[in-house]
Order: sequence, then C-alpha cells, then structure tokens
Amino acid sequence: MVDAIGFLEFSSIAQGMEAADAALKAAEVQLAFARPCCPGKFVVLFSGEVAAAKSALEAGVSTGGDTVVDSCLIPRVHPQVLAGVFDAAAPSVQGALGVMEFYSVTAAIYAADAAVKAADVQCALLRLAAGIGGKSFVCLTGEVSAVSHAVACGVQTQQAQGMVLSHVVIARPRPEILASLL
Repeated sequence: MVDAIGFLEFSSIAQGMEAADAALKAAEVQLAFARPCCPGKFVVLFSGEVAAAKSALEAGVSTGGDTVVDSCLIPRVHPQVLAGVFDAAAPSVQGALGVMEFYSVTAAIYAADAAVKAADVQCALLRLAAGIGGKSFVCLTGEVSAVSHAVACGVQTQQAQGMVLSHVVIARPRPEILASLL
C-alpha cells in the first residue's frame, strides 16, 4: 500500500528532468512517471513513505526553482487515485458518471483523493494534462447520490479552489461515453 504520493509540475522540461532526478536521489521513493505534458510542461509523480515523499518533494521543488508551477504531497492517499491514473478500465456505469475538470493537475489529484474518500464511488479515470492543454479531469462512477456527494466534496476541497473549470453528474450515462475516454 502506498503511504503518500508526491507530484511536481514544471514549466520547463529540462529543469523538470533535473528536479525529478534530485527528488529520486533525495529519498527512497518509487517513480510512477516523469514525462512531458501539455502545454510544454514536465510532470513527476512518485510514492513512498510520508517522510521520504516529503523529502523528495522538497528536493524537487528546490532544484526546480522558479520553474515549479505546482506541487503536492498527499499522505494516506486513497488507492483509487493511482488506479485512476494507471489502471483505467471501462467500468459498468449503472448509476452515474461524475466528471470534475480542472485547470491544474494538482487540483485534480487533490479532488480525486477527497472524492473517493467522501463517498462509495470508483475513480474510473484520472487524466493528467495529457493532450488537453494542461487541464486535468477526474471521472467517478457509482450510485447517483454517492457520485453527487463525491463530486461536491472534490470540487470544494481547499486545494482545488480557483482551479475548478467545470463539474457534472450524468445519471445513467451511455456506456460508450466513458469507454471512449479509456
């Protein structure tokens, strides 16, 4: 089980690579990914024990300097957050589909974590700035009331404030909608 995740977003690809290296050298963390994304940014996601993730994040921020766009550390991250990033598979959507859209990658990560902790929902997809102009979005599935509550909690989390672009809850969505995103 992952104790914590750290996420770094940089405006420079070169500085992002250097900062990712510094983060990994600073503490015993596992790299989930380090890659360029839209619009010309570089993002890094890693996991580990809380203290190690915090040390790695601090090293990445220090090395990245003024190219750091945003960063986050989430202790006790819900396992569905990482599953939404890596294991997205078309779930059976019988109740509702909730979508939260953000201007920031870190806001989406915080909101996804808050949402899945708030209600009995599944994080079907967490898309992090890949080919969508630097925006990110979260897709949640479950019963209508649970999805509505989860979306409300996700967009109202303090770390998402000012970064929410839009959010919707779609009752009984056509299965092709979510399947086409995966």
